[in-house]
Amino acid sequence: MIVTLAGLGCGTAATMTAEAAEAIRAADCLLGAGRLLAVVPENCTAKRVEATRPRQILDALLESGAERPCVVYSGDTGFYSGTRGLLALLAEAGIESRVLPGISSAQLLAARLGRPWQDWTLCSAHGTDCDPVAAVSRGKPAFFLTGGALGPADLCRRLAEAGLGDLEVTVGENLSYETEHIWQGTAGSFAARTFSPLSVLLAEAAPIPREPRAPGFPDDAFLRGKVPMTKQEVRAAALGKLAVRPTDTVWDVGAGTGSVSVELALAARQGRVYAVECLEEACDLIRANRQRFGAWNLTLVEGKAPEALEDLPAPDAVFIGGTKGTLELVLDEVLGKNPHARICISAIALETLSAAVSALTARGLTAEVTQIGVSRTKTAGKLHLLMANNPVFLISAGLAEAAL
Repeated sequence: MIVTLAGLGCGTAATMTAEAAEAIRAADCLLGAGRLLAVVPENCTAKRVEATRPRQILDALLESGAERPCVVYSGDTGFYSGTRGLLALLAEAGIESRVLPGISSAQLLAARLGRPWQDWTLCSAHGTDCDPVAAVSRGKPAFFLTGGALGPADLCRRLAEAGLGDLEVTVGENLSYETEHIWQGTAGSFAARTFSPLSVLLAEAAPIPREPRAPGFPDDAFLRGKVPMTKQEVRAAALGKLAVRPTDTVWDVGAGTGSVSVELALAARQGRVYAVECLEEACDLIRANRQRFGAWNLTLVEGKAPEALEDLPAPDAVFIGGTKGTLELVLDEVLGKNPHARICISAIALETLSAAVSALTARGLTAEVTQIGVSRTKTAGKLHLLMANNPVFLISAGLAEAAL
């Protein structure tokens, strides 16, 4: 037995390769989803067996007694296809196989638009969750297979909620069929639309006004108003303590202007940063600084901790800039969701320093304290004087696993 795994293209005979059509014509047993078996050319007289999961297909193959079976898949066999799971089972069972590609929906949409697709970020939201904000934040257009719980409108809604409502998007609906339609608009305008289940989405790259760089943007790069802001040198040190990785989920509790939140978001481009803040003026500044830096993976959570933390996903790292007297409750919320979270607390007052060390120690963590004293020059005539800022303490814990 030699099993052929063939991609049918986008659903019509016009998008099926001649090689795949020949394999189907010569097969003595066809296996696949019912929707796909229904579009197989009428000149194929092979027995048809409806099966979708890899193990189910393997069992059906073994029971069929077929010599030239062919398993059919939608799209291309190498593009988010079930072929990967079946190939592993066939190899394990010692069954020989061959794979035939098909025309994918990404290829077809690119052709319809008259543009190349080799620089697109390719994502699947078909029966699985995905983060469209992270995908469009990589500096390239992002293509999404959709279906199941997530359709083009759902993905566009997530983009709009992140501040990307004006992002240009394209929906390819029923590609290759008589009802095919190409829709072009913005994420905001498509968020409430209804599209066919057989649709794909192309979202253009999100604007990144400031390129990623080492932590510690100059203070005057941020919009500040009268809201307190963590200074450049302290921000850089805090990010170093937290050892933020590209895919991390991070909380910034007491986010203020959002300066730390923005830098965390730029460091965790493929992750998600939650800026928790209760002051209305500060929330406005966080939104403005998110836009200013293109930190689209930054989500503002308006409210007071710890209540505002209850529905947030478990964090990999947490910066605590202010809790209005609820530090112990905030730590309980953090450690309850992830006992191994990396934590960095900022303090100016000695009382806050003492409380932070005591709270961490009481929870079985080893507190490491770093004092940062920064002086900056100020001109006085022809002279340059050093003007000292208030010393800041960074109290960190849970960093041992992030040391390397």
